[in-house]
Amino acid sequence: MLIRIPQVLTREEVAHCRRILDGTPWQDGRATAGEQSAKVKLNLQVPENAPAARELGEVVLRALGRHPTFNSGALPFRVYPPMFNRYDIGMKFDPHVDNAIRLVPGTGGMRMRADVSSTLFLTDPDAYDGGELVIDDTYGSHAVKLPAGDMVLYPATSLHRVTPITRGSRWSSFFWTQSMVKDDGKRAFLYDMDMAIIGLRKTLPDDHPSVVALTSGYHNLLRRWTEI
Repeated sequence: MLIRIPQVLTREEVAHCRRILDGTPWQDGRATAGEQSAKVKLNLQVPENAPAARELGEVVLRALGRHPTFNSGALPFRVYPPMFNRYDIGMKFDPHVDNAIRLVPGTGGMRMRADVSSTLFLTDPDAYDGGELVIDDTYGSHAVKLPAGDMVLYPATSLHRVTPITRGSRWSSFFWTQSMVKDDGKRAFLYDMDMAIIGLRKTLPDDHPSVVALTSGYHNLLRRWTEI
């Protein structure tokens, strides 16, 4: 399931991130890639322990906390500290699947399962050519290229790639979430159900029997499927 989340960051927050990143050293993105991914990855990243990464990671995490669509779609249990990358002309990331288990930095060895991948765009589409995030699923390939501040969620199990940049530079934040519901099909069902409840509450009062019944069903399924 792919979910587009508009305006996770405001224009002011995007501009702030860009200013900080503009004065920050970048390193070869292969430094954080697995053995196979490193063979097909060509980009730059801010080191995970850099002060800018920690500062801007907090900006992203605060933004996620205030965005109900992220919480509904990802059902987060743990969120990996947001990282930041850039693709300049000629850079790309060929087809790969993200690592299943991540060692969370700064936790003394805590591990987390990567269930949901997220890409938060920090560059507007008209500023670069190429650089589409292409995600493959049962229904084919989906090219994603969103305005700065928008984010896409997709299953970490997905084969995906970033097409070569032919003009400009594409900057983004990326991270993973361990969901309380690890099965993507169940998570997608709960998201659709939550969206239906939100829509129903716009036309019916909260104490209407249909709203109460659907909300009860949602929470009982969440209780059945959650792992915490």
